[in-house]
Amino acid sequence: MVRYWAAARAAAGVAQDRVPVDGPVSLADLRSRALALHPDAPRLADVVGACSVLIGDEPLGTRDPADVQVAPGSSVEFLPPFAGG
Repeated sequence: MVRYWAAARAAAGVAQDRVPVDGPVSLADLRSRALALHPDAPRLADVVGACSVLIGDEPLGTRDPADVQVAPGSSVEFLPPFAGG
């Protein structure tokens, strides 16, 4: 399950997507598959590119998305930077 928050949700036009996978995939691949579900959302790639990412409840941090494996059934959340405090 891929979940979008705030500006990512607005850019995608949905709060979440189910992205079918046959086995573990890299986060980079999963992100590409999720973006492909929204060909009419031109801002989505830029917004998602600026997001913090959680896989389950673990932050991605500075790890390369190509090196991070996502297991089938995992939740991935894209959280844009938030202002305020």
